Amino acid sequence: MTDLVQLTSDNGIALITINNPPVNALSPGVPEGISEALDKIAQDDSVKATVLIGGGRTFVAGADIKEFGKMTSGKSRGAGLLPLLMKIEDSAKPVIVAVHGTAFGGGMELAMAGHYRVAVASAQFGQPEVKLGLIPGAAGTQRLPRLAGVAKAVEMCVSGNPVNAEEALRFGIVDRIINGDLLAGAVAFAREVAGKPAPKTRERIERLGSATENALIFSVARETAAKKQRGLLAPARAIDAVEAATNMPFEEGCKAEQKLFIECLFSDQSKSLIHVFFSEREVAKIPDIPKETKTISVRSAAVVGAGTMGGGIAMVFANAGIPVLLKEADQAALDRGLATIQSNYANSVKRGRFSQQIAEERLKRITPTLTYGDFPNVDLVIEAVFEGMALKKEVFKDLDRVCRPGAILASNTSTLSIDEIASTTSRPESVIGTHFFSPANVMRLLEIVRGKSSSKEVVVTCLQLAKTLGKVGVLVGNCRGFVGNRMFGPYRREAQFLVEEGAGAEAVDQALADFGMAMGPLATGDLAGLDVGWRIRKEYRHLEVPGIRQPFVEDRLCELGRYGQKTGAGWYKYDDQRRAASDPAVGEFVRKWVEEAGVVQRQISAAEITDRCLYALVNEGARILEEGFALRASDIDIIYINGYGFPAHRGGPMWHADTVGLKRVYDRICEFHRQHGEIWQPAPLLKQLAEQGRTFAEIGREQGATA
Repeated sequence: MTDLVQLTSDNGIALITINNPPVNALSPGVPEGISEALDKIAQDDSVKATVLIGGGRTFVAGADIKEFGKMTSGKSRGAGLLPLLMKIEDSAKPVIVAVHGTAFGGGMELAMAGHYRVAVASAQFGQPEVKLGLIPGAAGTQRLPRLAGVAKAVEMCVSGNPVNAEEALRFGIVDRIINGDLLAGAVAFAREVAGKPAPKTRERIERLGSATENALIFSVARETAAKKQRGLLAPARAIDAVEAATNMPFEEGCKAEQKLFIECLFSDQSKSLIHVFFSEREVAKIPDIPKETKTISVRSAAVVGAGTMGGGIAMVFANAGIPVLLKEADQAALDRGLATIQSNYANSVKRGRFSQQIAEERLKRITPTLTYGDFPNVDLVIEAVFEGMALKKEVFKDLDRVCRPGAILASNTSTLSIDEIASTTSRPESVIGTHFFSPANVMRLLEIVRGKSSSKEVVVTCLQLAKTLGKVGVLVGNCRGFVGNRMFGPYRREAQFLVEEGAGAEAVDQALADFGMAMGPLATGDLAGLDVGWRIRKEYRHLEVPGIRQPFVEDRLCELGRYGQKTGAGWYKYDDQRRAASDPAVGEFVRKWVEEAGVVQRQISAAEITDRCLYALVNEGARILEEGFALRASDIDIIYINGYGFPAHRGGPMWHADTVGLKRVYDRICEFHRQHGEIWQPAPLLKQLAEQGRTFAEIGREQGATA
């Protein structure tokens, strides 16, 4: 027996306990330990049945994801889980799997190999492999339809979303929900079934449906996956694998699943999604901040500004159970902000996301105010006023005056210097940037901007707070636009240049959407409001280098009052429901304006569109990395996936560049440099890595090793 698995007994019932904290992953040693325990049980005549249970806080949350990397690099552990699962199923003595916490991925496959499953009411079951670009690889797609039916198996394997114990019971995944102590309940259940024939999941065929029923299930699933999981390999392969369960014997179905699993495992998509999985966990590790650094307790908050961002941020706190003051300068603005918040909650109730009671509880946590009267009582304030330095400085002078010592003073600025904002206070160590993304109550990203004086305690608190708020917090340095918007500038610059040079707005957006971006760059501008960028450009006009080409069409659209969705027209025109339609007038405006400017238009391919927009991102990302404004290339990837709609299955811009090959990316950037001049000067770090045949991921690993 390994240290990871213990075998004990309770009066004729064997107990196999998995103890591999924190989540009982099926790391090497766990399957071997279970197998060894089964051998001992088979030889012990006093044992009549077996209970398999997880020690600690959960059953088995899945396979060890690091093992997938070993498999693709040829360092696989060999046969995988399948032989163990067959051994469990072939046990002459019934095996009852007792589940608390989660049975996910390999954990669910392990549970399904048991003859019976019992669970506490709070347990969850799921096959989330698709979220890593994979499909279940240990007969999950073969056993699940035999237990839950074909439609439910397809839904679970394609979406990757879990079901609770009650739903699992309803669909036949679980045989009984245990109220009270799980182990005692499982042992009692084991005594009931001891000595009876043990049903093998793989031999059950009554729920596999008819060819006619299944044909409809699979065709609808394929159509839905093509729309909702655009460009993804794993959902389609999961459907193929479940289909194999319906038209092949079990052993043949397992071989088909294995082949499809290997195809997914070795795909760029899976490698990218696994990179994202580990990168999200890496962002919280800050090399110069010790693990034991104390955090500041944030039990109450305040937001200054009840506009789109301020209202959304107030909702984020209310949703997380933290009471929040919401301040505006006048009653009309405050009323507008509250009306928007109420409307957002009403829409969520209408869509069934939560109940009216929950909406009311959340609303009660938001206290509107026109004064700073209660601000001395809060632990953290987030300023979310208009994006102008003078106004933000005024607000921070007020906050410095009214807030208690030790309170965190944060700015939701998207581009402005945190150091300059902090300079207006007597406590720059308490000032930090918390850049939420719009809509703040939906988007997962939170850029945490570290000023030169921001204390380690404040930084760690904000990273911890991000988790409490359900956000992915990424620490960035204080430069113009920080990481996300600094990179977004060149990306959208190229999109506009491409329109000026002859590509239609629709063609530019379509090329990026086909690549996998959630929205094209011009449609994104319309959504955010073209006037936002216009204001920022005017604020920074004095910093522009004379003679460097600047895009001009968007400024012209703003001069015409075309700000995007909010005014019903921008790059596109919009109806009352904010649905976009092509606007021929934009094409006419552009042709007239470029003719006046002397720009020659030409035919532009989709490949040039994606290369110019994406490599502009990568080149700026390389500069940011070299200058130290991002800790790791993977941090940039997480920012772009969670804040800018970059497709997770491509791993983020820096990982995507690694996948393409940095030499190839660098050569293309050099080509653009020759064609378009100074703005395409290759980043020194990119040049260096390309010449050395190295990757951004490699330097991230080196930084991690020295941290």
